[in-house]
Amino acid sequence: MYYREILKEIMNITDRISPDEFREFIEIVINSPRIYVVGAGRSGMVAKAFAMRLVHLGIKVFVVGETVTPALREGDTLLAVSSSGKTALVVETAKAAKSLKGKVVAITSDPDAPLAGLADAIVLIPTKVRPKEYPHYEVGELMGTPFMPLGTLFETSVMIFFEACVVELMNRLGVKEEQMKKIHANI
Repeated sequence: MYYREILKEIMNITDRISPDEFREFIEIVINSPRIYVVGAGRSGMVAKAFAMRLVHLGIKVFVVGETVTPALREGDTLLAVSSSGKTALVVETAKAAKSLKGKVVAITSDPDAPLAGLADAIVLIPTKVRPKEYPHYEVGELMGTPFMPLGTLFETSVMIFFEACVVELMNRLGVKEEQMKKIHANI
């Protein structure tokens, strides 16, 4: 069984997420009139899962690309999730948000990627290793193990980060689980 190895790898990543970036992310979410989320593939699914939790918290949130998503307005925030920070859909959406005077928050593993360059704030999910910390990896190589292929480590770490944000938002906004259940989908 690989449970312990997987959990160890995820803890290694989540322990290295900046507390300052976490706090800034929370402030942005609380102070934004409306939140939009975007991501492609599995990163997109993680972004949608977070959007669902924001709905449960009573925050106005929309998923980019859905038919019921309204126009982004000045002051709204786009949460853009991409490990590489180069995914065309995500980068182009961030460019559009910036042109509309929206705020962009990049959730990425690459602080030098195009997405990070567009961002007003970055949450670095450090799954791209730095050789001093892990000499058995090459510069920029994605961390992981043979049993955690492709972007699994990034996506799972982002999900954990987002769930930690939900707990913090519940505390900051004074929202109890009972209130969230009342907003949960029932049809």
